[in-house]
This record gives sequence, C-alpha cells and structure tokens, in this order.
Amino acid sequence: MSCRNKLAVVTGGMGGIGTAVCLRLANEGARVVATCHPSEADRVDDWVKELQGKDAEVAVVAGDVSTAEGGATLMNQIVEKFGPVDILVNCAGITRDSTMKKMTDEQWDAVIDTNLSSVFYVTQPIWTSMTERGFGRIINISSVNGQRGQFGQANYSAAKAGMHGFTMALAYEGAAKGVTVNTVSPGYIETAMTAAMRDDVREAIVGGIPMRRMGQPEEIAQAVAFLADDESTYVTGANLPVNGGLFIH
Repeated sequence: MSCRNKLAVVTGGMGGIGTAVCLRLANEGARVVATCHPSEADRVDDWVKELQGKDAEVAVVAGDVSTAEGGATLMNQIVEKFGPVDILVNCAGITRDSTMKKMTDEQWDAVIDTNLSSVFYVTQPIWTSMTERGFGRIINISSVNGQRGQFGQANYSAAKAGMHGFTMALAYEGAAKGVTVNTVSPGYIETAMTAAMRDDVREAIVGGIPMRRMGQPEEIAQAVAFLADDESTYVTGANLPVNGGLFIH
C-alpha cells in the first residue's frame, strides 16, 4: 500500500486512534497534518516528539472543527501552508454519555457538533479542489455504536450513524470524479479511554466480543491505510467494520 507524497489531514489526530492513523499514513509515504482542539495546544510538542521517535514527521494545526467558521478557517490554513489536501480522515470525536431522561441540550449539541457537523465543516472547504484535481480520499471514523446503538448514547450513536449517511451521499457525488468516500466503524479499541474503565466493565465488554479482546489502534489504522491507498479506486460508499465480530451485519 502507498500514498506517497499525498497530503493527509487527520482531524483529532492526537487521540489514540488518530495517533495510530497519523503514524501509519506517514509510514506509507504521506505528508501528514494532524489537527487538534486549541485546548490541547500544550500537548503538541511532546506528541510531535513522540512521533519523531518513531520516525514519523507529523505537523499539527490547532482549530475548532465543531463550528462552520472554525472548520473552514482550519482547513484554509492547512491548504495555504501545506498545499491541496489529498486524504482527509475525520477522526475528531467526543462523548457526553447520558440516558435520554437526563441528557441536556448541551450534551446533545456538543456531540452532534463535534462528531457529525464537523465532518461537513472540514470536508466542504476542500471538496471542490479534490473533484477538480480528479483525486481524493475521504475516510470517516464512525463507530460500532452508530450501527447498533448503545444505551446512554443517543447523541453519540446518532452522530456516528449520521457520519455514514454523509459518506453514502457524498460517495455518489465523488464517484465519477476520482474521489472516494468511505467509513470505518471501530468496535472497542485499546485507548486511554477504555483503559480507564473499571475492571468489571472492561471484562464484561471483552466477554461480549467474539474475538475475546479489544482491538488495537493500529488495526483501525490498517483499515484507513487501505482506503487511503492510491490503488483503492473502486471502493466507495462502504462502511468497513473493524470490531472483532461484536456486530456483524
């Protein structure tokens, strides 16, 4: 697989899955730019050094993808500094879990804005450039809970399901123009968030996964690399599940 000399942008690139995706795309020869929220700015230097220690050069640009103005400003800054975007991985996401009875407007809006609306906000500014150049790879990181739902995650499940609806619709628009649009839906993955779970909760989750383990971020990055590859020209509008058999559809 290869995406040599392509410019890849990974939103939420400093997260557990985002970091693995950045590393993999850099190893495949891409020039990689990660985005982060301005509140994460104090982590950037250490994160960049960590990746350099793994022989990966990744630039970081801060911005708020949860607003139309923030998303457009961020992508325009990246294009101005690094050039046209060839690969976009929409990986930015948050959780604000609550039952429907207790969920607040703020919890709903925060998740929808960050996980779903951001995909539109950062994709639209670079879409015309991709279609005019006849090449583009857009990969949206959804979730198994966008496919099956999850108790206490009406906001998150709705946002993640919406991401694939966006994928399918945009795939039609890009199909004749050399731009593919696909979704990857991870199951439970070994990240700092899942590591912080109580042991009994973690054990119950693993017990429900047919492979009897959580996935590794690198396994999600493998799926992203496949879809981002120069030669992955005939896969578009797909939702690629990487969940260890947790949900088979």
